[in-house]
Amino acid sequence: MTVRTTVVVGASAVALATGLAAPATAAGADTHAATRQAVRAAVQDGVPGVTLTARDGRGTWSTTAGVGDLRTHAPRSADDRYRVGSVTKTFVATVLLQLEAERRLSLDDTVEKWLPGTVHGNGHDGGRITLRQLLNHTSGVFDYTSDDTFGRTYFLKDGFLAHRYDTQSPGQLVAIAMAHRPDLAPGTSWSYSNTNYVLAGMVIQQATGRTYGEEIRRRVIAPLHLSATSVPGTRVTVPEPSSRAYSKLARTATGPTYDVTELNPSLASSAGEMISDSDDLNRFYSALLRGRVLPPKQLREMKTTVAVDEHPGARYGLALIDRELSCGVHVWGHDGGIHGSSSVAVTTADGRHSLAFNFNGDWSGDTDAVIEAEYCGR
Repeated sequence: MTVRTTVVVGASAVALATGLAAPATAAGADTHAATRQAVRAAVQDGVPGVTLTARDGRGTWSTTAGVGDLRTHAPRSADDRYRVGSVTKTFVATVLLQLEAERRLSLDDTVEKWLPGTVHGNGHDGGRITLRQLLNHTSGVFDYTSDDTFGRTYFLKDGFLAHRYDTQSPGQLVAIAMAHRPDLAPGTSWSYSNTNYVLAGMVIQQATGRTYGEEIRRRVIAPLHLSATSVPGTRVTVPEPSSRAYSKLARTATGPTYDVTELNPSLASSAGEMISDSDDLNRFYSALLRGRVLPPKQLREMKTTVAVDEHPGARYGLALIDRELSCGVHVWGHDGGIHGSSSVAVTTADGRHSLAFNFNGDWSGDTDAVIEAEYCGR
């Protein structure tokens, strides 16, 4: 499934369900041969480089292909840190669900209760929208990244090169959305909106007195020892080890390629600013699905899904997508796109087979094919 995720690239959010297994392989067979081939195919399709790590009952396995730097031709590393875009949303939803478990808020609270007057105007009404509807994208709130001026300023060449270091506050991003009509009436259908998760981050701060980033560090990053994971705020660089990130900064996949590694991620805010690596993402999603991060009630809520009509076989929970693959296996997870970076993290419902990978280009490559290869062997 491909959905529009944070900022530049669309991406699919995915995952694997209980009771189903990938096709059996002969003893001694290379169980990752199809995955290797899918990674190489992405590079042949134009992705500069790929880094991938999988974890299952046999241990941890990594592969890379292509380059991490088009100028020096340095290869990608299995240890690369990268911008994860909308994978951030699962961390944000996790914090809100922990706060619910502590009875500090309810997902049935309205946005107006926590952010009075913020979601208002042009048909938007925060009094009719619940926190749950923010998290499962049924709020109808307009996606600020779909605003034409925002797109020209931050996604296309002339705008991005002039404004890549700008700082945007969450309030400024929400105000962009409020200048438009809602995409739909609250609760009537599903429509992906990054504004939902900017608002969710603002609710976390109202409920705790700390930024959403501080709460993620305290509640998720530190307990799970996610040493490569960070919430950068306005920091424009990606910590080492890392590769460069590339984009066409255009509406087409042709033309010059630009190094977009450095940018101010406040333009993505709590909808997609985080940085991680494949090993940390596997650890996080595995722990989450195995019930080590949320109480059982909140994990059930996170896995309660709504239909995504434009993507048959996929359903969206609270920043978790359940998708059935071609071989009948289900995977749970999320993906994310931001300038020059397309990432996917998925796991089985029992958390025992996890996959995370990153393309360091945002204009080509089939992430779905890599997932199919790992879990279906084709």
